[in-house]
Amino acid sequence: MSPLPVLHAHLFSSYCWKVLIALYENETPFELRLVEDEASWAELERLWPMKLMPVLVDGDREVVESSIIIEYLALFHSGPVSLIPFDPDKALRVRFLDRAFDSYVMTPMNKIVGDHLRSEADRDAYGVSEARAKLDRSYRWIETCLADGGWAAGADFTLADCAAAPSLFYADWVHPIPADCPKARDYRARLLARPSVARAVDEARPYRRYFPPGAPDRD
Repeated sequence: MSPLPVLHAHLFSSYCWKVLIALYENETPFELRLVEDEASWAELERLWPMKLMPVLVDGDREVVESSIIIEYLALFHSGPVSLIPFDPDKALRVRFLDRAFDSYVMTPMNKIVGDHLRSEADRDAYGVSEARAKLDRSYRWIETCLADGGWAAGADFTLADCAAAPSLFYADWVHPIPADCPKARDYRARLLARPSVARAVDEARPYRRYFPPGAPDRD
């Protein structure tokens, strides 16, 4: 029997959630190696000099970047849920939305969170203001893209939703989705009710005290 793929990750990391959700969707067997101490960080750096999570090790292959890991899983550890459509045009839409959630929601959210890790003297008020403005634009753009009651790219749960779940979960903590974006708010709630996403949320609960801006008492 081949060894299980190994995911080097942390349960509170947004980009790690993205891959974990994909694994949970298809009930893909894997081994989790938590990156949380000096030895595990050293191993991560050996695997990927950028020292960024997650990293998937499958036999003699090392796969990095969350979107690429999910693409790899679809090719070599496929399951009943096709997170990337077979239709090329639909797949292009899914990949676009994946990049959009990472770039226009996850990135400004991480800017706000990262600023809290700086000393008061080194904080970037202008950069945080820009990040909040980008989130406002993103929320309103998402509002125009969503169909009532559906997922990001339509009726099926896809890679785009794997990206949207951690993006919107944490972004709403630091810069709430406004009331005039009801589709985006409802979509976030549907994501959190999805069993794969709910599992990722629950597994991360013990680490909420580490959230730099302070985790709100909800979700």
